Amino acid sequence: MQTTELKLPSAKTAEEAKTALRALAPVSRKRVRAVQVRSEGEPGAVSVTVPREAFDLFLEILGQMANGNAVTIVPVHAELTTQQAAELLNVSRPFLVKLLREGKIPSRKVGAHRRVRAEDLVAYKQRDEARRKAILDELTAEAEKHGLGY
Repeated sequence: MQTTELKLPSAKTAEEAKTALRALAPVSRKRVRAVQVRSEGEPGAVSVTVPREAFDLFLEILGQMANGNAVTIVPVHAELTTQQAAELLNVSRPFLVKLLREGKIPSRKVGAHRRVRAEDLVAYKQRDEARRKAILDELTAEAEKHGLGY
Protein backbone atom coordinates (compact mmCIF):
# COMPACT_ATOMS: atom_id res chain seq x y z
CA MET A 1 0.00 0.00 0.00
CA GLN A 2 1.34 3.41 -0.92
CA THR A 3 0.72 6.15 1.61
CA THR A 4 1.26 9.82 1.22
CA GLU A 5 2.37 12.06 4.03
CA LEU A 6 -0.63 13.26 5.99
CA LYS A 7 -1.05 16.99 5.85
CA LEU A 8 -3.33 18.88 8.17
CA PRO A 9 -5.76 21.10 6.28
CA SER A 10 -5.00 24.80 6.35
CA ALA A 11 -7.43 27.16 8.08
CA LYS A 12 -8.75 28.20 4.66
CA THR A 13 -9.27 24.59 3.57
CA ALA A 14 -11.00 23.76 6.87
CA GLU A 15 -13.35 26.70 6.38
CA GLU A 16 -14.11 25.65 2.80
CA ALA A 17 -14.87 22.12 4.07
CA LYS A 18 -17.26 23.56 6.70
CA THR A 19 -19.06 25.61 4.05
CA ALA A 20 -19.37 22.60 1.74
CA LEU A 21 -20.60 20.40 4.58
CA ARG A 22 -23.28 22.93 5.53
CA ALA A 23 -24.42 23.18 1.90
CA LEU A 24 -24.60 19.39 1.54
CA ALA A 25 -26.34 18.76 4.88
CA PRO A 26 -29.86 18.85 3.35
CA VAL A 27 -28.81 16.25 0.78
CA SER A 28 -27.30 14.03 3.49
CA ARG A 29 -30.63 13.87 5.35
CA LYS A 30 -32.42 12.48 2.29
CA ARG A 31 -32.16 8.72 2.10
CA VAL A 32 -31.59 8.40 -1.63
CA ARG A 33 -29.66 5.54 -3.25
CA ALA A 34 -27.37 7.79 -5.28
CA VAL A 35 -26.40 11.45 -5.61
CA GLN A 36 -25.82 13.37 -8.83
CA VAL A 37 -22.55 15.32 -8.85
CA ARG A 38 -21.72 17.94 -11.48
CA SER A 39 -18.53 19.89 -12.05
CA GLU A 40 -18.87 23.55 -12.90
CA GLY A 41 -16.79 26.34 -14.34
CA GLU A 42 -14.89 24.28 -16.89
CA PRO A 43 -15.51 23.55 -20.51
CA GLY A 44 -16.57 19.94 -20.88
CA ALA A 45 -18.08 19.77 -17.39
CA VAL A 46 -19.23 16.30 -16.41
CA SER A 47 -22.15 15.01 -14.42
CA VAL A 48 -22.01 11.61 -12.72
CA THR A 49 -24.10 9.57 -10.33
CA VAL A 50 -22.26 8.67 -7.15
CA PRO A 51 -23.35 5.75 -4.93
CA ARG A 52 -24.81 6.85 -1.59
CA GLU A 53 -22.02 5.06 0.31
CA ALA A 54 -19.35 7.07 -1.55
CA PHE A 55 -21.25 10.31 -0.93
CA ASP A 56 -21.51 9.52 2.81
CA LEU A 57 -17.76 8.84 2.87
CA PHE A 58 -17.16 12.18 1.13
CA LEU A 59 -19.25 13.94 3.82
CA GLU A 60 -17.23 12.20 6.54
CA ILE A 61 -14.01 13.40 4.91
CA LEU A 62 -15.37 16.96 4.73
CA GLY A 63 -16.35 16.77 8.40
CA GLN A 64 -12.88 15.66 9.44
CA MET A 65 -11.25 18.35 7.32
CA ALA A 66 -13.61 20.97 8.75
CA ASN A 67 -12.36 19.95 12.21
CA GLY A 68 -8.76 20.40 11.07
CA ASN A 69 -7.97 16.68 10.88
CA ALA A 70 -5.87 14.96 8.23
CA VAL A 71 -7.62 12.09 6.45
CA THR A 72 -6.37 8.97 4.75
CA ILE A 73 -8.25 6.15 3.05
CA VAL A 74 -7.06 2.58 3.43
CA PRO A 75 -8.54 -0.28 1.41
CA VAL A 76 -9.83 -3.05 3.69
CA HIS A 77 -7.65 -5.69 2.04
CA ALA A 78 -4.49 -3.60 2.20
CA GLU A 79 -1.46 -4.97 3.97
CA LEU A 80 0.28 -2.46 6.18
CA THR A 81 3.70 -2.20 7.72
CA THR A 82 3.86 -2.26 11.50
CA GLN A 83 4.47 1.50 11.49
CA GLN A 84 1.40 2.17 9.33
CA ALA A 85 -0.70 -0.19 11.48
CA ALA A 86 0.49 1.50 14.68
CA GLU A 87 -0.42 4.92 13.26
CA LEU A 88 -3.92 3.72 12.34
CA LEU A 89 -4.47 2.41 15.87
CA ASN A 90 -2.79 5.49 17.36
CA VAL A 91 -0.35 3.37 19.36
CA SER A 92 3.43 3.01 19.35
CA ARG A 93 5.04 0.55 16.97
CA PRO A 94 6.57 -1.47 19.86
CA PHE A 95 3.10 -1.79 21.46
CA LEU A 96 1.65 -2.97 18.14
CA VAL A 97 4.45 -5.53 17.72
CA LYS A 98 3.63 -6.81 21.24
CA LEU A 99 -0.02 -7.26 20.18
CA LEU A 100 1.14 -9.15 17.09
CA ARG A 101 3.45 -11.43 19.11
CA GLU A 102 0.62 -12.17 21.56
CA GLY A 103 -1.63 -13.12 18.63
CA LYS A 104 -4.19 -10.42 19.43
CA ILE A 105 -3.90 -9.17 15.86
CA PRO A 106 -3.06 -11.60 13.02
CA SER A 107 -0.02 -10.80 10.90
CA ARG A 108 2.33 -12.49 8.49
CA LYS A 109 6.03 -12.21 7.90
CA VAL A 110 7.52 -11.08 4.62
CA GLY A 111 11.21 -11.80 5.05
CA ALA A 112 12.11 -10.14 8.33
CA HIS A 113 9.16 -7.74 8.23
CA ARG A 114 5.63 -8.16 9.50
CA ARG A 115 2.55 -7.21 7.50
CA VAL A 116 -0.89 -6.58 8.98
CA ARG A 117 -4.16 -6.56 7.06
CA ALA A 118 -6.26 -3.43 7.53
CA GLU A 119 -9.39 -5.53 8.10
CA ASP A 120 -7.65 -7.32 11.00
CA LEU A 121 -6.83 -3.93 12.55
CA VAL A 122 -10.46 -2.83 12.22
CA ALA A 123 -11.65 -6.09 13.80
CA TYR A 124 -9.18 -5.66 16.70
CA LYS A 125 -10.26 -2.06 17.21
CA GLN A 126 -13.94 -3.07 17.30
CA ARG A 127 -13.24 -5.87 19.82
CA ASP A 128 -11.17 -3.50 21.96
CA GLU A 129 -13.86 -0.81 21.92
CA ALA A 130 -16.53 -3.39 22.86
CA ARG A 131 -14.33 -4.63 25.73
CA ARG A 132 -13.76 -1.07 26.96
CA LYS A 133 -17.48 -0.29 26.78
CA ALA A 134 -18.33 -3.43 28.78
CA ILE A 135 -15.82 -2.45 31.48
CA LEU A 136 -17.15 1.11 31.58
CA ASP A 137 -20.74 -0.18 31.86
CA GLU A 138 -19.67 -2.46 34.71
CA LEU A 139 -17.94 0.39 36.53
CA THR A 140 -20.95 2.65 36.04
CA ALA A 141 -23.31 -0.01 37.42
CA GLU A 142 -21.02 -0.52 40.42
CA ALA A 143 -20.88 3.25 41.08
CA GLU A 144 -24.67 3.50 40.88
CA LYS A 145 -25.06 0.51 43.22
CA HIS A 146 -22.96 2.31 45.83
CA GLY A 147 -24.69 5.65 45.27
CA LEU A 148 -21.59 7.46 44.06
CA GLY A 149 -23.60 9.74 41.77
CA TYR A 150 -21.91 8.96 38.47
